[in-house]
Amino acid sequence: MKAKAMKVGIMPYEKYKQYTMAIACGQYKPKRNEPKIWFESIETFCQVLSTRNVELLKLIDEKKPQSIRELAEMSGRRVSNLSRTLKTFSKYGIVDIIENKKAKVPVAKTTSFNIEYGKKYPSFLFDDETFQATTT
Repeated sequence: MKAKAMKVGIMPYEKYKQYTMAIACGQYKPKRNEPKIWFESIETFCQVLSTRNVELLKLIDEKKPQSIRELAEMSGRRVSNLSRTLKTFSKYGIVDIIENKKAKVPVAKTTSFNIEYGKKYPSFLFDDETFQATTT
């Protein structure tokens, strides 16, 4: 079964804090079609999902390595480098790291992404004076 494209959003950190606080306080309920993963900027998105890292995700998805060490051998990357990249992927919900008795097994949740950027955010994020002042 092929994984669906993961929807990601780009939202400045301060707006993201407002967004998560509104959710936590019960003032806003995210819609089903809203991104679940948010990046602070397009630059951050590009660092995490660089061409090299997307190739790594595809390798994980296609070859299904049974350990990080096996993935290192397949990819030609160092274990320490992979561990950092996989932790970042895991933090953003792009990869699951399954721990079994013998090893940590990386599992790609998706290999393609749809990006949302701009005023598709909830309208309450754009109604305050702080946002108005920073955009003028």
